Amino acid sequence: MSILHEMTADGIMVVTLNRPDKLNALDVPSKEQLGRIWAQAAADPQVRVIVLRGAGEKAFCAGSDIKEIQRTGMMVSTDTLMKAIPGIGVELHKPVVAALHGFTIGMGLTLAIHCDFRIAGEGARFGFPEVQHGMISGISAVTLPGIVGEPAALDMMLSGRVIGSAEALAIGLVHRVVQDPFGEALALARTLAKNSPKAVALTKQLVLADRRTRVQRFAAEVDHARIAVTESDEYRDVVQQKPGTGRART
Repeated sequence: MSILHEMTADGIMVVTLNRPDKLNALDVPSKEQLGRIWAQAAADPQVRVIVLRGAGEKAFCAGSDIKEIQRTGMMVSTDTLMKAIPGIGVELHKPVVAALHGFTIGMGLTLAIHCDFRIAGEGARFGFPEVQHGMISGISAVTLPGIVGEPAALDMMLSGRVIGSAEALAIGLVHRVVQDPFGEALALARTLAKNSPKAVALTKQLVLADRRTRVQRFAAEVDHARIAVTESDEYRDVVQQKPGTGRART
């Protein structure tokens, strides 16, 4: 399966992006499966905390599956996309801890920034390269400024550049940089799981109330923007496997 999930004795659900041969890139079935997992976790009282990680040594998640987009000519629907992002399409008031290593790019970084804690490995790399390929990361464009500030968000999302873990820590994109991000994420999850589930849920709900309202308010605008980019020359170049040619057009 492309997404694995299992429970520990501590009430921790470990969710693993499991396409290491594809750098854990997410296709449509993977995104649909994530939506179902978040809904299951939200409804299960045995789940106290969630840890999200990627399989293999090279990547947490290298983004959406570009080969699938090239094959189908389509991106996933905005509704399916929102459900795949923790706490966006499905209300999820339980803490989510991301263990990040290697490439955390595009949709992978979207998943990460919507987790409540981001524990990064020393060699992790982060970026939103969508604009370089005629695409956008619409939900993250709404959320990211609230995490790193507007100037840093514009820098990352308009340049498409990839940053290292030290810079990510400096701008507040990640909370910690460690040698063993999964081990550290599990340790943090165990600490969180010892706290009152009700108090934790209500506190998270209040802290993120403005973010959730903001995403819901702009959901239609995000959907319109995602549809609009599919009509661009650059997006058609990606689908036709001619990267870069659309950018030369006027």
